[in-house]
Amino acid sequence: MLLVRGLPATEPRSTPDWGVLSPDLPNVSWVLVALFVGLLAFLGIRARRKDRREYQRFKRYHSTARRQAMYAKWLRESFAVFGGLSLVLLVLVWQFIPLVENDVNGWDWVRSTRSWYESLGWLSTALTVLLAFIILVLPVLLLFAARNQADEIASIGDIQAMIPRNRREVRLGALLSLNAGVFEELLFRLALPALLFGAFGNALIACIISVMVFGALHAYQGLVGIIGTMLVGSFLLVIYLATGSILAAILVHVLIDLRSFVFIPLIVLRVPAAR
Repeated sequence: MLLVRGLPATEPRSTPDWGVLSPDLPNVSWVLVALFVGLLAFLGIRARRKDRREYQRFKRYHSTARRQAMYAKWLRESFAVFGGLSLVLLVLVWQFIPLVENDVNGWDWVRSTRSWYESLGWLSTALTVLLAFIILVLPVLLLFAARNQADEIASIGDIQAMIPRNRREVRLGALLSLNAGVFEELLFRLALPALLFGAFGNALIACIISVMVFGALHAYQGLVGIIGTMLVGSFLLVIYLATGSILAAILVHVLIDLRSFVFIPLIVLRVPAAR
């Protein structure tokens, strides 16, 4: 997607030559519907039978050795499951990614927003810098301000048990943040919307369903966690569509996770080194 003053241009992108599934294949939409149903079933069963049970067990752990073992297990499985799924789906549906972007470029409010942004002239650069500061820097500064108010640190959903309690857990938490930021964005913001667009032919439906799936997979965090994750997923999707770069969404996702797994433990809780 071409960039104009930090925002994607409205020129349509051509369909790439590679990618297993082509929009021109007969009955390709039904193939993608079947693929989505299979993916949804796999992720749903895994979330219900595994994620919830493991997290409830993890909440009862007091030994840092057992907690670290679970962190490492989650890291390996996330790399294998979400990393593997994202790469396989991208190989299958790559040709549909520019079609999603072209459809989004045709939305009236998207064109109006871009026209307004470009009309700002040099102020558009200042606005971009301000937004980057608010998203990337301000949350960290607020944590420094809350160093003496650790009991008031807000969290979305039931995630308090996952906050690292020593430096070794922080290191594993940092790896989990990086892993989730990369592979969850590739899967839920890039591959899944492309798959759904190929299945249903509507970018809005593709975006809504992908956000709902992303939120539902965090059911182990409770209803608040599901809703909060859907809002975060929507925000990350807007970042990707607005910038035309999945790397921007990955960066923000990583920083959001680092807030819980690294910044809060080190800045606010001042966790000690592991014994």
